[in-house]
Amino acid sequence: MASPVAAQAGKLLQRLALRRPLLAATSQTFQVTSRRWLNLQEYQSKKLMSDNGVKVQRFFVADTASEALEAAEKLNAKEIVLKAQILAGGRGKGVFNSGLKGGVHLTKDPKVVGQLAKQMIGYNLATKQTPKNGVKVKKVMVAEALDISRETYLAILMDRSCNGPVLVGSPQGGVDIEEVAASSPELIFKEKIDIFEGIKDSQAQRMAENLGFLGPLKNQAADQIKKLYNLFLKIDATQVEVNPFGETPEGQVVCFDAKINFDDNAEFRQKDIFAMDDKSENEPIENEAARYDLKYIGLDGNIACFVNGAGLAMATCDIISLNGGKPANFLDLGGGVKEAQVYQAFKLLTADPKEPMSMRLRTCSIPVDSPLLRLSTWRTQLGRLWPAWQRSEVFVLNHWKRIQFFLEKDDSLITVKEMVIPLGKKGWAE
Repeated sequence: MASPVAAQAGKLLQRLALRRPLLAATSQTFQVTSRRWLNLQEYQSKKLMSDNGVKVQRFFVADTASEALEAAEKLNAKEIVLKAQILAGGRGKGVFNSGLKGGVHLTKDPKVVGQLAKQMIGYNLATKQTPKNGVKVKKVMVAEALDISRETYLAILMDRSCNGPVLVGSPQGGVDIEEVAASSPELIFKEKIDIFEGIKDSQAQRMAENLGFLGPLKNQAADQIKKLYNLFLKIDATQVEVNPFGETPEGQVVCFDAKINFDDNAEFRQKDIFAMDDKSENEPIENEAARYDLKYIGLDGNIACFVNGAGLAMATCDIISLNGGKPANFLDLGGGVKEAQVYQAFKLLTADPKEPMSMRLRTCSIPVDSPLLRLSTWRTQLGRLWPAWQRSEVFVLNHWKRIQFFLEKDDSLITVKEMVIPLGKKGWAE
């Protein structure tokens, strides 16, 4: 069983893992796409959709309680929904340190919106996906609340095995789509789209029909599907997921909630979108790691993990935990790591105020002629950062050199299952 530490580190792979059961249920030929790291707030995704003709609820964004009140009055809606804007799920069941329960509230009174916003903006909201102390809410979204008479699921995914996008839908929306794929795979429908020809009217109509839209709603849903596909291409997305993709009692097809993933390789031509990336919720050390294309998550242990590959990093965290230790971090260098990235990763670890008492580096393979092998220079430079540098070991494997560094505070260390851990703790053994 995976440890709680691996569960924390696993947020890096959340969107990657999320797609696997769904795609496996629809076709054995699908492959999971690469991880993507751009995160947008809900209101930002909805604005992108609205600007491209996709039907969403009317909404405003507010930075203060007075702005929220003004927005609620301007909406002139029968019912209003107020949503705290943070990059985490489970907001509806979250708790603010102001005492307010729930990051999503419905009301018919604009004045109540202002009162609730006072207890949201500037306060931390803790959910099942945030750190224990929560995340500070800086903005709220004030939106028109619409009744939903029926919910469906719709997504456009970039799939490499198909050399292009795939449209995936289900008439059973508003729930965990992975559970639907596992329990009722016959309710998952897909359409492979030719990247050169684009989505055909017949494909959009067929998907709308499979989703259960009838009469005039079928044409309306097909039109929204085509607009979503055009948006998908325009913004270089790897995924546009709408759940629920629903209809209202008034006969409108609306995208009620959406998540968009972007191809980070397209940043050079999507500068406006990537400029919206909200990194304020990250720890400073995470932002510093991102500058060098490193993936870092701070944990509360005292054994640092320094690993190539997120899967191996999670396994390393598990091994440490299963042997009674506690990882101090999750640090993934990635497969194509360069010398400068490795050095910066060492600097990040040694700058950690928790001062891990040992560090584990696994499978850092580099070419024989790499400047990284100048260990004397590295030991001198890193020694200034962390005087506790004690020893390094070099292993030769075929035409590659595998370097294993041990950083320790004293000599009370042993190696357990290729892992360095302190002595003297109950349950730890060779």
